[in-house]
Amino acid sequence: MTTAIKSTDIPGIPLFRKGKVRDVYDLGNALLIVATDRISAFDVIMEDAIPGKGTLLTELSLFWFEKTSHIIENHIISTKPEEYPDILAPYSELLEGRSMLVKKTKPLPIECVVRGYLAGSGWKEYQQSKAICGISLPSGLQQSEQLPESIFTPATKAEEGHDENISLEQAIALCGDRAIEAREYSLKLYAFAHEYAQKRGIILADTKFEFGVDVNNNLILIDEALTPDSSRYWLAERYSLGNQQENFDKQVLRDYLETLDWNKQAPSPRLPQHIIDAIKEKYQQAISILTKS
Repeated sequence: MTTAIKSTDIPGIPLFRKGKVRDVYDLGNALLIVATDRISAFDVIMEDAIPGKGTLLTELSLFWFEKTSHIIENHIISTKPEEYPDILAPYSELLEGRSMLVKKTKPLPIECVVRGYLAGSGWKEYQQSKAICGISLPSGLQQSEQLPESIFTPATKAEEGHDENISLEQAIALCGDRAIEAREYSLKLYAFAHEYAQKRGIILADTKFEFGVDVNNNLILIDEALTPDSSRYWLAERYSLGNQQENFDKQVLRDYLETLDWNKQAPSPRLPQHIIDAIKEKYQQAISILTKS
């Protein structure tokens, strides 16, 4: 059985940032992003990791980075440990398949969310105000219904807790004209990925992008791209208008946790093996369908 990688340690290289899933190291003129097998729910990192999850997420991100490179440049320098700086050579086995050597950028301080369907927090907000992030929508829309046109609904990046949805005007206040540029790229990326996935029997309901400004002052795509962790994917053949859909993400985990007497605070409960296996199977299924020729 594959051993889960819950954390990484590369002595001699400063840890740039430790996220819920990724460990990011500072190599001076570049960053090394390592996707661990950690998984979180309700903003709590689980005590148990999902073996191989990091390699699956990296595989799908790289697939989408390549597929969308005609729309916008991305931050990838290399994903082959043999091409990394020599100081990383002793860790090539750890880094194989779950790491990316990437360009340093100045990240925009917003999450760039595109919604094509009425789901999640967007559905909750619509029920209250017939709008999402200040964008008015027609009345009478149902849960999980496709929107008349996809909408850009940015959010703040929360160091702790939940991101907060903001308006385009607020995004412009934070990022200037880069927010407009990010909006255009986000909508183009979503439209391309939605069409691509739909041809393979998967609905991309919504997704989140991150952008950074590189040394040439160009906006480029960074972080991850169109993974089940950053996107809401539905199986088209099971799509049911007016209902909550089955997601290719951590829904199995969230549903299980909701059955427990847990206050959604750390430490998390331990996960039984059948839940760990079911989560991994969901990720594998999504990647298999999306990346097939």
